[in-house]
Formats: sequence, structure tokens, C-alpha cells
Amino acid sequence: MAFDAIVVGGGLLGTATAYHLVTAGARTLLLDRADTGRATDAGAGILSPETNSRDSEAWFELAAAAVAYYPDLIDRLRAEQAGDTGYARCGRLLVAATGDEIEPFARAKRLVFERQRRRGTPSAEDLHEVSPAEARELFPPLAAVHGAIYSRVGARVDGRLLNRALRAAAEARGLVVRAGSAEHLILDGARVSGVVSGGEALAAGAVAIAGGAWSEAFGAQLGVRIPVAPQRGQIIHLGLRGTDTSRWPIVSAFHEHYLVAWPDSRVVAGATRETGSGFATHTTAAGVREVLGEALRVAPGLAAAEIREIRVGLRPFTSDTLPVLGPVPGIAGVFLVTGHGPTGLTLGPFSGKLVAGQILGKAPEFDLTPFSVARFGV
Repeated sequence: MAFDAIVVGGGLLGTATAYHLVTAGARTLLLDRADTGRATDAGAGILSPETNSRDSEAWFELAAAAVAYYPDLIDRLRAEQAGDTGYARCGRLLVAATGDEIEPFARAKRLVFERQRRRGTPSAEDLHEVSPAEARELFPPLAAVHGAIYSRVGARVDGRLLNRALRAAAEARGLVVRAGSAEHLILDGARVSGVVSGGEALAAGAVAIAGGAWSEAFGAQLGVRIPVAPQRGQIIHLGLRGTDTSRWPIVSAFHEHYLVAWPDSRVVAGATRETGSGFATHTTAAGVREVLGEALRVAPGLAAAEIREIRVGLRPFTSDTLPVLGPVPGIAGVFLVTGHGPTGLTLGPFSGKLVAGQILGKAPEFDLTPFSVARFGV
């Protein structure tokens, strides 16, 4: 059977791409080797670019559009009875937890509110500064912080549940899922004509590579640099028995860690950013110490929480920290959707939608030029 498109990789990026392809009527095959340690399974699911202090405007514009797309997607999945996604608007606090964070908090505050003024959104009611006492009312375990910004529109999503729901909805529309990997692409001159998986040639008019931290392996055959490397992240799920955590907001400070509360008396603390980790997916004593130490620095009221689970994910990190999206120059029909680092759950569904649109030849709804693999050369 010939397919219109083959998607390589069954994490959120690959599943989202496949979902949007089959929704448009394309005959699509999803190849999934279900790698241990893929980032989707261990992501925190923070959807709140309006309080992000990252200074890349290209990333911010993509993230803002991606988060704005979520409500429509979630409504569609609910209508299709695809299953729970864990999506909810819970709010987010950006805090200066200790004195050494006052200066970076001030810089972040200027950036956040300048973007708010320039874009006219979110409203002052939805994004504003709050007092330390108000911050602790929102998140009771919090330390006596030195400053806080609160966003009402911050949201969270469960990566595992979302990936499962997208796949269920896609399969209901005819997506074919096959366990296995793509050993190599089948090229007919300067055009792709399929992939080889398990020794079998699978024909397709287009191939989307969503291999996460494993995507770099395709670069040599395609004649391009895909500088995506694994960055291990360890994330700890804490339990607070008898405590209603369902309305607690996300909390972020300035050591690249965070706290995400969930309805089942659970707070997720993360995460390490272990550049150079390779593909090792084990937990480490140093990683656990780092995550717990940072969690208790920001929220000492979590000290009595039980450790329910520790997850490890390999984030696909690029050398410039921006994702890689769009066609591969010089090879017609090959598209990349990878390199999202720690923001795969934030960007994933929208990135998949955009790349699916490119595969289908639709008019672009967002400029992906800053994210082209061409920026890395050959």
C-alpha cells in the first residue's frame, strides 16, 4: 500500500503531525519504535509563554500562536471522544524566590510587560504583579518570595494523555500505526519515495521526520546538518495526601526549574537540564538532589511530600535552542519536525499542524523561515 505521507516518530510531534494529515484526508502511516526516554512522556506540560523570560522573539511568536491553538484542539478531541488530555487553565506565577533573583526578576518583568503592551494581550486583569502574600495564597507551600507576576491564562497539559488522545482520534480517521523504525529513506534522485522499515520498503509521497533526540541520524543521508542532541531531564512527582492541589498555579523561578500542580494531590517538580548526557535514561542521585533542592528552595512547604515517581526524558536540543521545522532543502518531500528542547508540549500540536500543512501544500499560516534546517548549513 502506498501512503501519501509517512511520519517517523510516535512522540507528540510525530503524532500531532499524523493527526493533522489524516484529518485533512491524507493516507498516513506512523512509524513508532516507542523509544524509552522520549521527551513526551516526561514533560511538565507548561503552556504559558506570556510569562516566559526567554528573549527570542521568533520563539515567542511561535509559542504564543501554539498556545492559542490549544483550546480549539482540545475542544475537537473532546468532541471526537478521544480521551482525557489533562488540559486546564490553572494560572502561572513567575517569582523571585530569593534575593539573588531580584535582578533577573526585574529584567523579566520589563520584558513580560513590554510584550503585553506591544501585543495588547493578555489584559491587565489576566497578567499582573501580585504581592508575596497573594502569591502564597495562590500556592500555599511557597516561600516568602521577593516578587511575583501572576498570569491567569497559564495552562497545563499531560503529555502522555494528549499523545494518546491524538493517536486515538487519528486512528479513528484511518491512521495506520506500525511498530518499528525507519532504517533509511528511499530517495529517487532528489525526491523521497518512501522509507525502509524492518527490511521492507514502504512507499510514500512525503516523509516527516519527528525523531526527537534521535533525529540527527537522518542528516548524513539528507546531506544536511541536523544538530539535535539528547539533553536528559529528570522530573519528580510529589504527593500531598489530603491536599486539594487542583487550583494551584504553575510556579517558575530563575534557576530553570518549575512546579506544576495537578488535581490528584500531586505536584510535579522539575527538571534537570543535562547537556552531554547522551541517551542514558537512568535517574541519578545528583539529579534527584538538584530537583528536590530547587523545589524546596522555592516552596519549602513541600518538605513533607511523598515521592510518587521519578521520570526521565531526553529532550531534543538544538545548538541554537530553536526547533527545526519544515522542508529539507534539495530533497523534495522530506520534512523535519524536531528539536523542540524543553518546549515540545508547548509547541507540539501547532508545530505538527504547520508541518502537515506544508506537506499538503497549503498556504502558510505562519512563517517558519527562522526554524528551517537551512540555518545550520551542510
